Amino acid sequence: MFENLQERLGKTLKNISGRGRLTEDNIKDTLREVRMAFLEADVALPVVRDFVKQVKERAVGVEVTKSLSPGQVFIKIVREELEKAMGEANEELSLNAQPPAVVMVAGLQGAGKTTSVAKLAKFLKERKKKSVLVVSADVYRPAAIKQLETLAAEVDVDFFPSDISQKPVDIATAAISHAKKKFIDVVLVDTAGRLHVDSNMMDEIKDLHKAINPIETLFVVDAMTGQDAANTAKAFDEALPLTGVILTKTDGDARGGAALSIRHITGKPIKFMGVGERTDALEPFHPDRIASRILGMGDVLSLIEEVEMKVDKEQAARVAEKVFKGAGFTLDDFADQLKQMKSMGGMMSMLDKLPGMSNLPDAVKGQMGDKTFIQMEAIISSMTKKERARPEIIKGSRKKRIAAGSGTQVQEINKLLKQFTQMQKMMKKMKGKGGMTKMMRGMKGMLPPGMMGGGPKF
Repeated sequence: MFENLQERLGKTLKNISGRGRLTEDNIKDTLREVRMAFLEADVALPVVRDFVKQVKERAVGVEVTKSLSPGQVFIKIVREELEKAMGEANEELSLNAQPPAVVMVAGLQGAGKTTSVAKLAKFLKERKKKSVLVVSADVYRPAAIKQLETLAAEVDVDFFPSDISQKPVDIATAAISHAKKKFIDVVLVDTAGRLHVDSNMMDEIKDLHKAINPIETLFVVDAMTGQDAANTAKAFDEALPLTGVILTKTDGDARGGAALSIRHITGKPIKFMGVGERTDALEPFHPDRIASRILGMGDVLSLIEEVEMKVDKEQAARVAEKVFKGAGFTLDDFADQLKQMKSMGGMMSMLDKLPGMSNLPDAVKGQMGDKTFIQMEAIISSMTKKERARPEIIKGSRKKRIAAGSGTQVQEINKLLKQFTQMQKMMKKMKGKGGMTKMMRGMKGMLPPGMMGGGPKF
């Protein structure tokens, strides 16, 4: 998300650098460009007007400190106003209630509610160490009940069965009663997708809300709908006392208008964002980190959290110990590294969180996509155990066999072997005094220009 806005703002904010003082005249063009960048990102007009007004009021005539250039001061103001527009800080779910804490999930048809319920269940179970029960009160779509049952099994949480012959209120109250008996911490209630103009459906969800009195009422909305997402959330908020928003499909939206409009228009915080189809692809929404991403400054904190959660530390320690003992880094180890990166959303998902990545050429980004990872895994899987242990034996006829087995070309085999050899050399440099420094130098030589340079140049 935010690729277009990031690119446009990056170019715009470069122009303000080098000024001796920020005046109304010299920031006028920059603010016009910021306004255009926001409108192109499908940010709601009232949000754009307020944002530009606030930045202008704070920037004009501001005294520049000795440690910051006027350009840096302006970027600091833009960043702070971006954070303010999106809510300043992450607002966690309020689960401080007599168990079970009931969370109701509402939204339009096709917004990704059922998947979001499963993702949220996994998040609460793994990160918050809560026992979770999920239940579907969607009696209009039999497939929805089955879908939630399948997803509940996948994320390993309790599922309360329901049937289309039942009333939503009866389903939800029975599930809550069951959770009390089983001492379950949280009950997630999935509701039927509805159009906010459908008065009967809205009356039904109001009755459900009144009957179960949830501590959290989350509205799931598709980021791809841009500023319409904010307007839809507002319409729902007028019918239900919403406590927060889950923004889905953010990985497919390059604009970011929804994220910047929702808080301003509804007054409700975005609590989570869906960043992919996998059941672990749900992230808490941190306005400060998102503001950093928009301005090309990266989001290293989220990357560290992701590494902490998803990297197999024991396996990493085994590989490190093996390398230090001189046993070498094999293609099997390389394949394991690829799998771990894939579990974190792939190389581009990781690189997007590093400063300055928006400056990477498209050709370089293309070499780091999921397709490349899948291809590399296929190549290694097509090798024999002996070949993975001793890649130096992979010559002409073996390369042809591996290419045929993995559906690739011989040049792709050569490319992978070259990358693996570079990785091996880096690992060897880790041994002995100053190993990590040597390895970082080696990495710098492998990466495209600017990737190890420490952030964008404004």
